[in-house]
Amino acid sequence: MKKDIRVLISGGGTGGHIFPAIAIANTIKKRYPSAKILFVGAEGKMEMTRVPNAGYEIIGLEVAGLNRKNIFKNFATIWKFQKSLCKAKKILKDFAPDIAIGVGGYASGPTLYKANSLKIPTLIQEQNSYAGITNKFLGKKATKICVAYEGMERFFPAGKIVITGNPCREELLSPDITKEEAYEYFKLDPAKKTILVIGGSLGAKTLNKSLLNGVEAINASEVQVLWQCGKLYSFEMNMDIKAKGNPKDIHIHEFIDRMDLAYKAADLVISRAGASSISELSLLGKPVILVPSPNVSEDHQTKNAMALVNKNAAILVTDMEANNVLISTALKTVEDGNKLADLSKNILKLGLPNSADRIVDEAMKLIENNE
Repeated sequence: MKKDIRVLISGGGTGGHIFPAIAIANTIKKRYPSAKILFVGAEGKMEMTRVPNAGYEIIGLEVAGLNRKNIFKNFATIWKFQKSLCKAKKILKDFAPDIAIGVGGYASGPTLYKANSLKIPTLIQEQNSYAGITNKFLGKKATKICVAYEGMERFFPAGKIVITGNPCREELLSPDITKEEAYEYFKLDPAKKTILVIGGSLGAKTLNKSLLNGVEAINASEVQVLWQCGKLYSFEMNMDIKAKGNPKDIHIHEFIDRMDLAYKAADLVISRAGASSISELSLLGKPVILVPSPNVSEDHQTKNAMALVNKNAAILVTDMEANNVLISTALKTVEDGNKLADLSKNILKLGLPNSADRIVDEAMKLIENNE
């Protein structure tokens, strides 16, 4: 196979789409340093900054999701999709990729649709246990479909599916970091159990409110909390925690840039149930309480969580009940060594290592078969 391969990667909108996309690109570059890689994302979305920061070129499309509450607003969405189809066609013809890879998100729709019409091999990567609307649309014509969960033939042609898992950020899996380094970095007490609370880069209102409601219980325990409250809630949460006396065992951050150290320090994690987060937790064998977001399409985070809960690999607390029971459940769990060990053992079984390599293997097969 030629070494100067050309790969187009499209999608984004959230870290759950962007991190796998970048991991795939990095793996391609490691194998084929002369490979040309171009990203196509959605204008105004986070991939337009995250991808260049990772060292790759990106072109934006003016696309938007369907409005499920007000059907009349979808006329603008359809118009944007038509414009994006024209721009995607031009991008594909100008760049002439050997393969187009879609990772989900609005931009991958017009891009891979046009790639299929131009007879360019296409591969889609579905991170969740319940396929997103864009990937379900693209799956009918895609050449190969890489998934992270069993039973995905409910959404895609069975003969196209291969289970690869979800690519994760490489730095999280480094064997070189130690708990001592993590404790020092976050100024944590090595003698205390640590709960890590993460609600994504923007934050999760329910997780933040639940933690605030549990401050007194945390103060009365021998447990410390490392808390990523998110950009949207940082000012409010810092003011609220200050009003509660700035408890010394609650370490609040707008954003944690060293998630490798955060995971290393954590005895228990509280998290939303996005596919990328679950994949990271699985590979690391981290005990977790999952609080699925209700603000996602098809309630797919609950389905992601149940795939673990049904195998005794995670604890589920619903968004509705979190304010009342989340922190009490976490404090009880983190002090139960046997429960933590069981959760760790069971979630570790679900991790699929080297997922980016598996996906790139499939992509390279498609390129070879098309030469």
